[in-house]
Amino acid sequence: MNQVQKGRIICAPATSGGGAIALIRVSGQGAIETLADIFQPADNHADITSAKGYTLIYGTISSHGEFIDQVLVSLFRAPRSYTGEDMVEISCHASPFIQRRIIEILIEKGVETATPGEFTMRAFMNGKMDLSQAEAVADIITADSEAAHRLASSQLRGGFSDGIEKLRQELITFASLIELELDFSEEDVQFADRFAMTETVIKIKEMVDRLASSFRLGNAIRKGIPVVIAGRPNAGKSSLLNVLLQEERAIVSDIPGTTRDTVEEVLHIGGLLFRFIDTAGLRDGGDEIEELGIERTKNKLRAADVVLAVAEATDTVENIAALAAGIGEITGNSGARIILLINKSDLVTRRRAAEIKKELKSICSSPALFVSARQSEGIENVREQLVASVETGRLDNPQYIVTNARHYEALKNVSDSLRRVLDGFRDGIPTVLIATDVRQAIFYLGQITGRITPDDILGEIFSKFCIGK
Repeated sequence: MNQVQKGRIICAPATSGGGAIALIRVSGQGAIETLADIFQPADNHADITSAKGYTLIYGTISSHGEFIDQVLVSLFRAPRSYTGEDMVEISCHASPFIQRRIIEILIEKGVETATPGEFTMRAFMNGKMDLSQAEAVADIITADSEAAHRLASSQLRGGFSDGIEKLRQELITFASLIELELDFSEEDVQFADRFAMTETVIKIKEMVDRLASSFRLGNAIRKGIPVVIAGRPNAGKSSLLNVLLQEERAIVSDIPGTTRDTVEEVLHIGGLLFRFIDTAGLRDGGDEIEELGIERTKNKLRAADVVLAVAEATDTVENIAALAAGIGEITGNSGARIILLINKSDLVTRRRAAEIKKELKSICSSPALFVSARQSEGIENVREQLVASVETGRLDNPQYIVTNARHYEALKNVSDSLRRVLDGFRDGIPTVLIATDVRQAIFYLGQITGRITPDDILGEIFSKFCIGK
């Protein structure tokens, strides 16, 4: 794959439309010399073929006497470039015609259009970054919140990769002792204490399991934390969504069953992206369409990270507690946090509100907040609870948070392999079989950073990138 890359010069626009300036990237051996055929520096004495890397040169691009545009050319020389190759970035006016014409002229000179993610793939193949860092590039581009950007930036800087590589090296050291014993198997020699080896594997497995367990948080931050608004019909779920969004997004009506399907909206709170899902009211009975809506509500609850359980202040304490308990049964062991919201607080006295809160403490484990969606009261407390529901403390060490499903799967495979190693020690399984499981664990860790990665996996990863990156 590397040999193929060296023989190809590629180009692609690197900016989306809408701005005044566009950027066209060109990378590969001979990229600078190719551009020299169509680029004329404003300083007639300048020569881009002999210019140093990190040089900016102003001039014009023309072809066969046809003036195309005044441009600014940025030169990068191998290996000190994004791709590790000679590279040129052409800053031109953002006219679609100008961009298209420049790329056409480059193609006439033998340059090929880049495939999605090919620039970053070259950076990976040329050792400028490992595979997890390459994936972080795509995450930075799509980051839609401060927290998501922090996680992706940490991964791009190599914090996550360093941790994975440290675990891998520990396993390699461990494997070397196992392999040494295999070399001297006829002499029945043990080069390491089995107890010490077991302790080492336990330590590594615990770290791997901690990383794997962070995936739910990391994935939620990356894609948006799913928050389901659930409750009985007419509890004020849609009104709550509207007041949180500060716009009339959901239909509000006194008629039970108005919300038949889920309504989804996003909102940034405290540097986090939340995906709010307004659902059909939970109740028994109703028509066939309403029943379908209720079933969808239950499915959304099972996939939620946070649930806003909306009850009415005018309802009985027993019914309020039953609502929270019922939602808890639906979410099961998913780990979703339930925040109980007592809506329509403006319809009860302060004394009655205090009584409800006191009675709920003894029969309900979920935190209860009194709000009035109609009066926009208590909404700031809801926002604070939403932020508090996320393990924001873990964001202080973003290198220990997994955001990628591929990494999560690999870590689970590592954990399974190490579990078999521990079982082997306990059951007295032959060393040759234990060595196989250790090699598997090393293999899966290597897949995360790209030390061991089949070409089909690379193709799948980089195909998801935008063209020009």
